[in-house]
Amino acid sequence: MSGPNEPGSGGQYDVVIVGGGITGMCLSWFLAESGLSVACLDHGRDSGSTANAGSMHVQMQSRLIRLFPDRLEDFKRTLWLYPLAVEFWQQLAADLEDDVELVINGGLMVAEDAEQLESLGRKCAIENSHGVNTRILDRGELQRIAPYLSDRLHGACYCEHEGKVNPLKANAAIEHRALSAGAAIHREVAVLGIEQGKPGFDVHTNKGNYQSERVVLAAGSGSGELAGGLGIDLPTRAEPLHMNVTDAAEPLIEHLVQHASRPITLKQLYSGHVVVGGGWPAAEGDGEAPPGVLSDSVQGNLELACEIVPRVASLRLLRTWAGVNPLVDLVSVLGEAPSVPGLFVAVPGDAGYTLGPICARLLADRMLDRPVSQPIDQFRPERF
Repeated sequence: MSGPNEPGSGGQYDVVIVGGGITGMCLSWFLAESGLSVACLDHGRDSGSTANAGSMHVQMQSRLIRLFPDRLEDFKRTLWLYPLAVEFWQQLAADLEDDVELVINGGLMVAEDAEQLESLGRKCAIENSHGVNTRILDRGELQRIAPYLSDRLHGACYCEHEGKVNPLKANAAIEHRALSAGAAIHREVAVLGIEQGKPGFDVHTNKGNYQSERVVLAAGSGSGELAGGLGIDLPTRAEPLHMNVTDAAEPLIEHLVQHASRPITLKQLYSGHVVVGGGWPAAEGDGEAPPGVLSDSVQGNLELACEIVPRVASLRLLRTWAGVNPLVDLVSVLGEAPSVPGLFVAVPGDAGYTLGPICARLLADRMLDRPVSQPIDQFRPERF
């Protein structure tokens, strides 16, 4: 059996987890510290976690309303999970050895006119009816708490539970805890297929074969193809998205900033760098190549950032990159597949980096036959 940081050459484990992003890594940690032998296999391609911008989302993002109106009713019934996810992140951060720069200073979804603010008011009403505490700020209130914003903005929807984390530091700290708990983390391992063994599963990879009693699909958009090989319908897809980061500046942006109808997220890291993202499209990857940057997205994303926070215009663009946002139906997929006992799915819903740790905790408790703190039947895989 190979060591925890080696590419892997197969072996026998209690659990094999496919996918080493935020969900798979947390799940590896939680299961390994309970005494199970765990191998986490990660291909290293199309990862949402390693390309993530680190937003802690709670309120409904405007992109959901624009792009997925037919899915909103189901999504609304999952809103209660988001503030709990941020609370769990706070517990997790306190338990990690390194500072992951988690800051929950609140989030602002800004409106440019009265019509947008009225729309945000309707959104607030929905959120509050589903366990998410948001409220409307008028122009004066907005300027008092966020004077860095453009004075032409009409108001905002404010959510006190939103914030940011440094995903590079968080990913490294969580991986360290998983390794310390005894999990084997095998990178650059591509899972080619999964077969039901007698008993358990045979997991075939480019670096050898693994056997385990249980398998967890935590590979984001790649989970669907693997599930399909076992006769399970899991309609995942990859949404390539674009991000930017500027050079460091003096403290400027205190909140997580979004827009009522246009794609944007803005936040500032401890280091002073301003991260600009929020749903601008990227080019799909080609074969082994990762998603690519589109010049129109770079320009449009940064122009909108400068409109909302004028001082951003004085900063230089340091880096731009593309990543993958895994999509199913906006709702998390958690639980065991009834038709394939021992096969579990762990694909968080929209804002998967926010939801990843709590989804891992809930599924780990179910797998360990412990009391599950929140109802997860609505997330079961067989709903498809």
